Amino acid sequence: MADLAQKWLHQLAGWVERRSAGHTRLTGSATLFPPKGSAITGNRPEPFTDARQQIMTIRPIVRYPDPRLALPAQPVTVFDDALRDLARDLLETMHAAPGIGITAPHVGISLRVVVLDLDPNDGARTYVNPEVIWASPETILHREGSISMPGVNDEVTRFARVRISYQDVHGDVLAEESEGLRAVCHQHEIDQLNGMFWIQRLSRLKRERLTKRFEKVSRG
Repeated sequence: MADLAQKWLHQLAGWVERRSAGHTRLTGSATLFPPKGSAITGNRPEPFTDARQQIMTIRPIVRYPDPRLALPAQPVTVFDDALRDLARDLLETMHAAPGIGITAPHVGISLRVVVLDLDPNDGARTYVNPEVIWASPETILHREGSISMPGVNDEVTRFARVRISYQDVHGDVLAEESEGLRAVCHQHEIDQLNGMFWIQRLSRLKRERLTKRFEKVSRG
């Protein structure tokens, strides 16, 4: 009888072990946005991690000449999980495009949200309600394009350096000064938030040529 009981206990222990092994285990961690107060200028802060799997969605991109691209976006007034989900979706959509910058209007959402990912060592940054508050007298010529108008690009004159004010996804007010590519991207995406598609910075002749080239590329 004792042998039978011992055998039963051994089987029970094996069953419990198999049940535990069958459970879904999170062996990795999802990288989230920096916690409140950690979005700073300069060096990118270390992100915090959470064992919960974050679900990102690739959203359909609005294509030129969709009239929604000409509408000024609305300021963000609620800083909640829905906003953070949108920022993650924008990042995933931008990577899939692929691109280095995206706004909420690029996916048909009229909110002043920008995501940039310019340097793998620096990582992605989210800018909510960004505004240019200073620009250098010097300008640069930079080749630009858009995920809403893939396959074509042209050179646009931009300020060489800018300072922007913005909020992070938690609503904290911050500022950032940038130059070169990041400064160009800030100006390009803030234009889009204001309803100015990037080709409007070109001469009429260049704009017409670019539009015809895009139509040809779109037809394949």
